[in-house]
Amino acid sequence: MIQHVFEQAAKAISLNKVYVATDDSRIETAVTQFGGNVIMTSEKHKSGTDRCMEAIEKLADSGLIFDAVINIQGDEPFIDPDSINVVARCFLDPEVRIATLAKKIERAEDLFNTNVNKLIMDKNHNAIYFSRHPVPFIKNLEKVHWLNHFNFLKHIGIYGYRTEVLNEITRLEVSPLEMAESLEQLRWIENGYKIHVEISRGESIAVDTPEDLLKFLNKP
Repeated sequence: MIQHVFEQAAKAISLNKVYVATDDSRIETAVTQFGGNVIMTSEKHKSGTDRCMEAIEKLADSGLIFDAVINIQGDEPFIDPDSINVVARCFLDPEVRIATLAKKIERAEDLFNTNVNKLIMDKNHNAIYFSRHPVPFIKNLEKVHWLNHFNFLKHIGIYGYRTEVLNEITRLEVSPLEMAESLEQLRWIENGYKIHVEISRGESIAVDTPEDLLKFLNKP
């Protein structure tokens, strides 16, 4: 799994370096065996964002300084390298501090799946809210018809941060909305950070359940 993610990320022309950040020595061994770069981090981290921050600090201590960081989750073996490039290009705009991706939801099973995170954004492509529940709620319409009356967006779990912003958001206290939805990006929104959203044409399949694993094993 980790090798698939690493190899997909390495195809992204926008990335200078690709590292696996982990607290598991088994993953460290596996990455070393397939020739990847790995950084050991604390087992106390509660999120991938916190783990990224420690990895960046360790790289900085060795003299490697980066302007921005792309956080690619280890359960995304089909992450599209072009999607990574889209996130990276967001930082050509000096106003963008955090960036992520979304894609139109095509299937009702995704819309009502709590493992598929949804989002809504404003006209400037800044996220308004993320939720495990379909947002917005369509009043006076049966749920079976919702997809035909609104362009619901699926969140693709890849983030980019300017390094100084990554340092700031990892120092924030856990927020009420974050605890309610178990989505760390809500902490940033509650604290006034804008999250820029680009629409992606590429799909991504997170492997979170045994059913997801079957999709992975059966994919050509």
